[in-house]
Amino acid sequence: MLALSRKKNEALVINNNVEVTVLEIKGEQVKLGISAPREVPVYRKEVYVQIQDANKEAGDVGGMEALKNLLG
Repeated sequence: MLALSRKKNEALVINNNVEVTVLEIKGEQVKLGISAPREVPVYRKEVYVQIQDANKEAGDVGGMEALKNLLG
């Protein structure tokens, strides 16, 4: 993991096309702005984990059996 220090209105660039800017700092909370192309998905980690879990459930053997039964 790369750890960086940034102040308000400072940014970092990822892969030449994603920019993360520190918009506001209030105590323990930091507000970030993310500028990325539309084709680059950006999720909060807890939402990303939920999506991954749902995808795993959909791809398990029971899910495949249900799909086979549906298609005949």
